[in-house]
Amino acid sequence: MDSTQDSTLSSNVAGFVDGSSSSEREVYYIDHLPVFAKELIAGGAAGAFAKTSVAPLERVKILLQTRTEGYRSLGVFQSLKKLWKQESFVGFYKGNGASVIRIVPYAALHFMTYERYRSWILDNYSAFGTGPVVDLLAGSAAGGTAVLCTYPLDLARTRLAYQVVDRTLENNPRCQRAQPAAYNGIKQVFQSVYSEGGVRALYRGVGPTLVGILPYAGLKFYIYEELKSRVAKEHENSIMMRLSCGALAGLFGQTLTYPLDVVRRQMQVERGNCRYRSTREGLTVIVREQGWRQLFAGLSINYIKVVPSVAIGFTAYDAMKGWLRIPPRQK
Repeated sequence: MDSTQDSTLSSNVAGFVDGSSSSEREVYYIDHLPVFAKELIAGGAAGAFAKTSVAPLERVKILLQTRTEGYRSLGVFQSLKKLWKQESFVGFYKGNGASVIRIVPYAALHFMTYERYRSWILDNYSAFGTGPVVDLLAGSAAGGTAVLCTYPLDLARTRLAYQVVDRTLENNPRCQRAQPAAYNGIKQVFQSVYSEGGVRALYRGVGPTLVGILPYAGLKFYIYEELKSRVAKEHENSIMMRLSCGALAGLFGQTLTYPLDVVRRQMQVERGNCRYRSTREGLTVIVREQGWRQLFAGLSINYIKVVPSVAIGFTAYDAMKGWLRIPPRQK
């Protein structure tokens, strides 16, 4: 073996031992990804991580919003306790598969299009300045884009989470056999809903969703960026700072738009002809027939859920941006 080959082999062995060659390949692949692809990856990963972390609370919230039999008058803790008794640990994550399948493209598109819309506004509409107003506009547009692209998956997640099967009845000969689940997976939901009303049925409830997501998504980004801009420079990269800013952003945004979310859920679980022909009608009918309190059913659990969810989402996104070496956004 000549000296050139020997030195090459030695360098390869050294790289294998200290991991430098694999890390260099990793850097090479990451640096050659286009920026929008990095933003998609960062947003998708952040969304999946945040959504899974609060899945049990999300399931209970849907049961309360849709007035599911046996859960209407229960609080958060009692609902979780009853769900554990009826469906065990698996019940906490029913519908989470559809939720993650939805949230990965949703969050990826949401964060990526936010960055793209923000840059476009700064380049073409200098009159808006460079402050949080740009974040409000870009966040709203990004939220609407992500909703339209992924809404059928959100409907499937709601249908799956809405159905409750009492496992405690299965082995009890004195009780009637437990009602079988209407849906066994996302594909079955799509087939059933499509047969009810075609493509239009897959977008049932998209009206209140858009009406709610435009201000919510905008406010979420607006408040998060505004709070971060007021943090002292030495604390800019603090994880606790990002978690706190994200938590407050989610808290304020959800409070203002929550009744629209209730209308959306009730429209999603209805079969056949939908009795709410518009968002306004949905709000009116719910108040008249179910009482104004129903517009805020599950709000307490939403506070418990949204605070960590949005906080984890923003923090994970910022962390992924650092790992993927996404260039700093223009100010």
